[in-house]
Amino acid sequence: MKIRVGQGYDVHRWVEGRPCILGGISIDSPKGPFGHSDADLVCHVICDALLGAANLRNIGFHFSDKDPQWKGVSSLALLKRVLEMVREKGWEVGNVDVTIILDQPKLNPHIPSMQANLAQVMSVDLDQITLKATTSEGMGFVGRGEGVSAMAVALITAE
Repeated sequence: MKIRVGQGYDVHRWVEGRPCILGGISIDSPKGPFGHSDADLVCHVICDALLGAANLRNIGFHFSDKDPQWKGVSSLALLKRVLEMVREKGWEVGNVDVTIILDQPKLNPHIPSMQANLAQVMSVDLDQITLKATTSEGMGFVGRGEGVSAMAVALITAE
């Protein structure tokens, strides 16, 4: 069996009045991540981790923010396309581990819904998706409420 690991990292600034979509779930918040798509950085870091593991470059290469076809698109659609690309190369998802770094809004009540949503979209078992939320203890751009960041690691396998 062959295995590969990839990692992803993403940062988005907060914008007042913008929807806060994380892991494909709408979170009640006065601000949301800014971006060309729906700015779901949880999906973005998973995409980058999977693309990296499969040696398929990164999310910006495949879904440029200069391309109008991706304006406002659901990041779940981007994730589905990334999974198609990874599977076309003969790889399957072993597991994905995501850490979301933000002080507000609190995500722990939403983690189970986000996890279930991502597992369904990715066609994997629930226990193949790990989501964790942590704070920056009030430090840096996250602590000042200027933005949100996330990182992910993905394991892919092939026979």
